[in-house]
Amino acid sequence: MENRKIDSAMRSLISEHSRYVESFNIFLKNSTEHQCMQQFIETKLPEIIVSIGDEKNTIEVLGIGSGSGEIDLQMLSKIRARYPGAVINNNIIEPSAEQILGYKERVAKAPNLNDITFSWHKKTSCEYERELSVMKEQKKFDFIHMIQMLYYVKDIPVTLSFARSCLAPNGKLMIILVSGSSGWSYLWKKYGQCLPLNDLCLYITAGDITGMLHSMGAQYQTFELQSDMDITECFIEGNRNGELLLDFLTETNDFKNTAPYDLRHQIINDLQTPQCSAKKDGRVIFNNNLSVIVVENE
Repeated sequence: MENRKIDSAMRSLISEHSRYVESFNIFLKNSTEHQCMQQFIETKLPEIIVSIGDEKNTIEVLGIGSGSGEIDLQMLSKIRARYPGAVINNNIIEPSAEQILGYKERVAKAPNLNDITFSWHKKTSCEYERELSVMKEQKKFDFIHMIQMLYYVKDIPVTLSFARSCLAPNGKLMIILVSGSSGWSYLWKKYGQCLPLNDLCLYITAGDITGMLHSMGAQYQTFELQSDMDITECFIEGNRNGELLLDFLTETNDFKNTAPYDLRHQIINDLQTPQCSAKKDGRVIFNNNLSVIVVENE
């Protein structure tokens, strides 16, 4: 963004790994994010993958930014149920060694994965794009998913074009991001220039992605997922969970103690407005809605 006005004391939350992990875990505990994604996979994914593996003995899957694999394994179970007997080659692109270790541990404990192969690649999506671009014959995938990861891509249109070019006939690309109508979207549009965005994170929503896809002439459909997050503790003085949630909401390390008073006051007030949250049973419930975008191979 241009004309950024960031106080020098403020640093990106991503720059402090241990605090980021702690705040992210509080976010997961207080939000319905994983639950709403799991519900979508349970009810809608079978329709999305209905033709990706027709007449194929092997189904190629690519997960970009798969984290520790909890959502991946649920999606793989749906693909296997739709195509019993097919071998599934599951390729994972994930830059975090810690997350890959967690994924491998999850796979080791999971039953009945004999017909699924796992290939982990410790690299960013950009590094993987460069690696595939020099191959004489580009690898094709029947199902590609990018869940909550496009915030960390430097050139999103290039990544979208690359992913589309990797789709096999009847292949599908599934993207999940925060919705353009979420509280996140309001916060980022209003305060993005005042928050310590770095090269590792972009304030982008599903509304931005559909705009890019439309300009590319891509065929896609969208699904809105209702999700919320209890942020009541953010307004309790001295509450550590609340301070960690504020860090996560603003992507700022120790936001409460490093942000200028005016900025802190404005954001804390806005978090309680209808543009961000609703009041329910004395709690403040943040609009954490997500969008699923499914791109088809023309």
